[in-house]
Amino acid sequence: MSGLINPIMPEFLLLSLFTGLSVAVVAGPLGCFVVWRRMAYFGDTLAHSALLGVSFGWLLSINLNIAVTCGCLLLALLLVVAQQKRFLATDTLLGILSHATLALGLVIASAQSNTRLDISAYLFGDLLAVTRGDTLTIALLSALVLAAISYLWRPLLAITVDEDLAKVEGVSVFWVRTSLMLLMALVIAIAMKVVGVLLITALLIIPAAASRRLSKTPEQMAIYASILGMLAVCGGLTSSFWWDTPAGPSIVLCAALLFLASLLLSRGR
Repeated sequence: MSGLINPIMPEFLLLSLFTGLSVAVVAGPLGCFVVWRRMAYFGDTLAHSALLGVSFGWLLSINLNIAVTCGCLLLALLLVVAQQKRFLATDTLLGILSHATLALGLVIASAQSNTRLDISAYLFGDLLAVTRGDTLTIALLSALVLAAISYLWRPLLAITVDEDLAKVEGVSVFWVRTSLMLLMALVIAIAMKVVGVLLITALLIIPAAASRRLSKTPEQMAIYASILGMLAVCGGLTSSFWWDTPAGPSIVLCAALLFLASLLLSRGR
């Protein structure tokens, strides 16, 4: 009977599950700041730049994870500088960079006819194909980001409530805001493997938006967002395994269903 069981399948599912849970845990509290500070468009811009990093990684024959991470971090720093200069409205600047980086990434990828670059895997995620190395790297980076968020939690809350008041209280608003953008860039870079470029922002926003209706304090909202994100990962992977659906979109769809459930629950309360 044991010979009929595929020995690869348990490890394959466990790696996918652990990778997805690692991202969901850190995406929860970070997504709360995205919701509070209305940074969804900023997240989309960074997500689109991730595909540009993939294309340059293939073009220059370097590690794709490093290329994507460096690309997201560089764009985040560019946005910080551009916002300080204020030569263009923030939403206009984000709109230009978002679509320009996505288009450039697609053009570069399509021009590489001699390579086997599967764009759909990067657009919608490839969670079911993660390796042990991917899982370990994502888990370590998630732990580092979570530790940084915990350390910066109070200053981040202060600048979210009122930046001017935070300055009076001695908070270095510029550096705290820059740290938040860099942390977002790092999470987006590692989340691309889970839900893909087009759906990364949904993984940040939807669990946080759902937890907002169930929480009374910022800390509760962050914890609930992580829990809901983890539930979405479990539900998405289960439906992907049983019904052969794409893992990334399935996770986001489960998150959306959890959001609808939170609406019904909050109304009932």
